[in-house]
Amino acid sequence: MITQAMILAAGKGTRLRPLTYTTPKPLVEVGGQPLIVWHIKALKAAGVTDIVINVSWLADKLLEALGDGSRFGVTLYWSIEPEEPLETAGGIKKALGEGLLKDTPFILVNGDVWTPFNLATLVEKDLGEQLAYLLLTDKAEHNPTGDFALVDGKVMVDGAPKYTFAGLSVMSPRLLDSVTVGETKPLAPLLKQAMTDGKVTGALLNDEWVDVGTLERLETLNQALTQ
Repeated sequence: MITQAMILAAGKGTRLRPLTYTTPKPLVEVGGQPLIVWHIKALKAAGVTDIVINVSWLADKLLEALGDGSRFGVTLYWSIEPEEPLETAGGIKKALGEGLLKDTPFILVNGDVWTPFNLATLVEKDLGEQLAYLLLTDKAEHNPTGDFALVDGKVMVDGAPKYTFAGLSVMSPRLLDSVTVGETKPLAPLLKQAMTDGKVTGALLNDEWVDVGTLERLETLNQALTQ
């Protein structure tokens, strides 16, 4: 059973400007509450109460708004990155190196996606010898060519049709073995190598899903949630 999670929240949210000049992207409101609160509540509902959040841009505002997580019934661990974030793999490795993430598999949530998906499905995931389990979506209209193929439960770099990575996954710390603490490193190359090695499984997400990455998509989602 997975007992810990990390929410990626260190980006500057440049595509959501001017909102994100003064509000960190995770605190942008979706359906009447900050986007990151949706994730925290979903993790709590799934039984995951140890949550690491990496922050950089306007970090103080996030810490002030969310605190130690006690009002949500969880414990928040803050991984504060430099002004220029360490990118995904670098951010995860920093959290591992500082002991904020334990050396066991964890749920990884991209802070800028929204979905009503029940995360309890991920809590029960046993990676075994696999390095990652990814949820993919066919609802990313902004990414029509997709990211990865899904063949008999294996996520592949090549193949058709291709789906978009939904920003929800279970990761093994072993995926980050080649990354040095403090290094700036994206996650995608590590995942692609693991896929080539046959070490990544996945499934198609059937729930609604939105990448809240632009003002237009944010407005569309808010209109849908208030109807």
